[in-house]
Amino acid sequence: MSMFNSSEIYQFAIKIEENGEKFYRQMTEKLDDPKVKELFTFLANEEVDHKRTFEKMLSKFEDYTPVESYPGEYFAYLKAYADNLVFGFKRFDDDISKIEDAASAVQFAIGKELDTIMYFQEMKNIVPKSELNRINAIINEERKHVVKLSEIKRLI
Repeated sequence: MSMFNSSEIYQFAIKIEENGEKFYRQMTEKLDDPKVKELFTFLANEEVDHKRTFEKMLSKFEDYTPVESYPGEYFAYLKAYADNLVFGFKRFDDDISKIEDAASAVQFAIGKELDTIMYFQEMKNIVPKSELNRINAIINEERKHVVKLSEIKRLI
């Protein structure tokens, strides 16, 4: 089993936010619906803010070892989660290139936002308690993204 440094949980979070921004910006160029474009521009900017938050957390990173059943349990789980569900780095560009309309873009975004929330929920099991409020705040913003996306989905 490949292990990774605990600082990588922040690096994964940064990558999630970068992918989110990339997706939303590409869709604003590709789609014509002005309401969807406006929402996606807003969401892209929020992803940039979230990325900055995680970069600050990473810059202040102190090694932390959570209570685990066996050494590396949570880190291995989060790495597997990030690799398989959220990123699919190699598939991401291919997946978004296939999106041709606002409805499928919104549905894709909802799925990715829900995956992101789950990752951040799991991340809370690993980070020091001093970071929990920041992560909870980002989770709440991601939930708001899902609500906004669901609302616009009903309109299109």
